[in-house]
Amino acid sequence: MTQRLLFDPGLQPERTELAWRRTALAIGVGSLIALRVVPAIAPSSQLQQAWLVPGIVGVAFAVMLWLRSRVRHARVNEALLEDRPERMPGAGLLLVLTLFVGGCGILSAVIVLLPHAV
Repeated sequence: MTQRLLFDPGLQPERTELAWRRTALAIGVGSLIALRVVPAIAPSSQLQQAWLVPGIVGVAFAVMLWLRSRVRHARVNEALLEDRPERMPGAGLLLVLTLFVGGCGILSAVIVLLPHAV
């Protein structure tokens, strides 16, 4: 009697990896666009220079998330094949990333809308 696997090998972890990679791509592209657009519309030169830090950090987070998605995919596949429960990595990184992107989005909205409100 052959043992039946409880999951479809590769499909669920692969879909999750692709979702993480799409998220990393969106964050990276958004950060690059912010690096290009926000300094051009910022009202002061100090704000133009200060915007470089979150843009570069956003690109760095995107690269790190892209690379971690592959590691996470491999670990999840191993855990599922060996039928062992494992705490999956990435929740802390996702929380930090969400807070960072949300903060940058709010800051961008303030920069864009502030000159029009005055």
